[in-house]
Amino acid sequence: MGRWEADASGRLREAALQLYVERGFEQTTVAEIAARAGLTARTFFRHFADKREVLFGGAADLQAHLVDALATAPTSASPMQAVGAALDAAAAALGQHREHSVQRQSVINSNAELRERELIKMATLSNALAEGLRQRGVHEPDASLAAETGIVVLRVAYERWISEPDGPDLAQTMRDALDRLKTVAG
Repeated sequence: MGRWEADASGRLREAALQLYVERGFEQTTVAEIAARAGLTARTFFRHFADKREVLFGGAADLQAHLVDALATAPTSASPMQAVGAALDAAAAALGQHREHSVQRQSVINSNAELRERELIKMATLSNALAEGLRQRGVHEPDASLAAETGIVVLRVAYERWISEPDGPDLAQTMRDALDRLKTVAG
């Protein structure tokens, strides 16, 4: 097994996703993931704390993209416009590989523990957005309301995007969801 081969983390992610789709999350072991990737279980644990993190390891990077985009939104932007800029950054980060996203979400949807982890990730993103809005001078409850609304838009748009293989890209789907929100809110 190639101990120092390039992109071990990426290979482990791909192997894990393949196995989760083929066998199910609970039935897949770390040893099987590592073997499929041509690596050792020890190498797996250098990259991931556990087999859940293969699916959620990019959460910190996503949060950084969201917070950075929020911080660099024009100072004249309303709270929801700033959140919209953050959603554009999320779409750029998440919207590159629809088929991978479809498979990842199918694995998450089939396991209660993973669905719970996904909800925790979304709550963490919402908290980070709310804090970013407060740093922009947005007071409560507006900061939390805009942040939570942004995460709902992200979730609804993401689910729509992965369910419509011939639909628009994720960025357009998020913009459409934001527009629908304006219509629904009246």
